[in-house]
Amino acid sequence: MAGHSKWANIKRQKAVVDAKKGKTFTQLSRAIIVAARSGVPDPALNFQLRTAIDKAKAASIPNDNIERAIAKGAGTFGGDNATFEAIRYEGYGPGGVAILIEALTDNRNRTAADLRVAFSKNGGNLGEVGCVSWMF
Repeated sequence: MAGHSKWANIKRQKAVVDAKKGKTFTQLSRAIIVAARSGVPDPALNFQLRTAIDKAKAASIPNDNIERAIAKGAGTFGGDNATFEAIRYEGYGPGGVAILIEALTDNRNRTAADLRVAFSKNGGNLGEVGCVSWMF
């Protein structure tokens, strides 16, 4: 009979859970890297880093992964050389709604192009720097 394999069901459910957990781990690790790069790589002296570490611990990220992310941000880890930067984009959505987007990217040009396409497909447009931020 089809569909009665307990292991197949467990495997599928585990794959979904692992994919969500991996996505969360990646996002929080990148936030730690950017926070460590933007200031002092010491959580006691860098509030942004301390907040990112607290969020990572709340999501049950292992301490080794947190320490590795801090080392990457500080430049003392010899792993990949991808540099992430935080960028703010501004634009108008459908109906003239003001939208601020804070993005974390390793490629500015690709991110700008992707956002421009997303805005144009959904009836909005990407604006210039300062066109929306004065409202907030």
